[in-house]
Amino acid sequence: MSRSHSDALDASGTDSGGAVAAPRRRVGLLPRILVAIVAGVLVGLVAPTWLVQAFATFNGLFSNFLGFIVPVLILALVAPAIGDIGRGAGKLLALTGGIAYGSTLLGGFGALLVCLLVFPLILTPGSFEAMANPEDALLGPLFEVQMDPPFGVMTALLLAFVLGIGLTMLPRGALHESFDQLRSIIERVVMGLIVPLLPVYIFGVFLNMTAAGEVFKVITTFLGVILLVFGLTVVLLLVQYVVAGAIAGRNPFTALKTMLPAYATALGTSSSAATIPVTLRQTLLLGVRRPIASFVIPLCATIHLAGSTVKIVSFSIAVLFLSGQSIDVPVFVGFIFMLGVTMVAAPGVPGGAIVAASGLLSSMLGFTEPQVALMVATYIAIDSFGTATNVTGDAAIAMIVDKIAGDRLIEDSEDEGLERRDDEEAATGADAG
Repeated sequence: MSRSHSDALDASGTDSGGAVAAPRRRVGLLPRILVAIVAGVLVGLVAPTWLVQAFATFNGLFSNFLGFIVPVLILALVAPAIGDIGRGAGKLLALTGGIAYGSTLLGGFGALLVCLLVFPLILTPGSFEAMANPEDALLGPLFEVQMDPPFGVMTALLLAFVLGIGLTMLPRGALHESFDQLRSIIERVVMGLIVPLLPVYIFGVFLNMTAAGEVFKVITTFLGVILLVFGLTVVLLLVQYVVAGAIAGRNPFTALKTMLPAYATALGTSSSAATIPVTLRQTLLLGVRRPIASFVIPLCATIHLAGSTVKIVSFSIAVLFLSGQSIDVPVFVGFIFMLGVTMVAAPGVPGGAIVAASGLLSSMLGFTEPQVALMVATYIAIDSFGTATNVTGDAAIAMIVDKIAGDRLIEDSEDEGLERRDDEEAATGADAG
C-alpha cells in the first residue's frame, strides 16, 4: 500500500473510496495449542528419531529459558504490584495465602473421601507391578545450553515481598519507575517471545511422549485411576468457580471458558510458573484489576496446588491399595496438611510437585523405593492435568480476592498517594524555606 493511500485511511478503518479495510484475523492461543497437541501425537507415531531429537533440543533450550526467566518474571510482576497496592499488601498476602491453602486442603480431603469409596470397586488389591519412570524413555536433545536463573523461585518471591513492601513505604520516585520499566520489559518478552513459541514447545512435548510410548503404558495400567482423578479435578474447578462466581457476582461458566487458554497451555508446559503469562492475561479478561491480578497470579503459581494435591493423594492411595497395604486415614489427614506446605517450593519445574512430595511419601506413608518410583511414573505421565487445574483455579482465587479486598485496597492506595503528595509538598516547602 502506498503512503498516500495509507494516509487516506481514517480512524474508522475506511479509505477515501469508502471501502472498509479488512482487519487482520489472528488465530487464538487456545486453537494453536490444541492443534499442537493433536499434531504432536499424530506426528509422533511416525516421526524419525532425528526429528524427535531436533524438537527435544528446541524444547530443552526453551525450557531452560523458561527456568531462567520465571524468577525474574515473578520479581518484575509481584514487587511493583505490591507497591501499587500500598500498605494493605500484608493483609492481601494473608488473604490470598489463606484462600489458596484452603483450596488445596479442599482438593486433598475431597480426593481422600472419593478414593476410599471408589477404589475398592475398580482396583484389585495386591496387583502392584514395578514400573520405570516414563521420562527415562524420552529421547534427549542433540545438545544443551545451560541457563542458570539469577535466583530461585522462592528467593524471587521473598525478594519481591521485601522490595514490594519497601516500595509502599517510600514516596513514588525513581525506584518505582525502575520497577515499572522492568515490568514493561518482562511483559514484552512474554508476549513477544514466550507466548508465540508455546505451541511449538507443546508440539515437541507430545511428539516425544508419543514416540517414546512409555507414558501411554502407564496411562493404560492406571486408566481407571486417571479417569477418576480427571473427574475430581473437573469437580474441583467447578466448585472453585461456583464459589468465586457467587462472591464476585460473575457467571462461573463464562469465567471458566475465559480461562481455557491457560488450562490448555498448562497441559503442554506442565509448569504453573511457565504458564503465568497466559494465566495473568486471561485473568485480566475476567475483569480482575491489574494490581490484584499481578499480585495473586504469580503468588498462587507457587502456593496454590489444589490439582497437584488431588493427584498425589489419589495415586498414593492407589499405590498402597494395589500393594495390598491398609489405608490409615488419620495419617493421610496429616499427610494432606503437610503436603500443602511442602509443595510450595515445587512449582516452576514440570513434575516438581511429586519430587517435593517424595520425602513425605517415604516418611509419613512408609513408601518403599519401588512405590515412590511408581508414584513418579504415574504422576509425570499425566502431570499436565494437575498443573492445568492449579493455574485455572488461580484465577478463581484472584476473583475472590479482587471482590473482597480490591475496593478497599484501591481506596487505601489513593489515600496513601494523597498522603505521599502532601509529605512531598511539605518537604519541598521546607527545602525552599
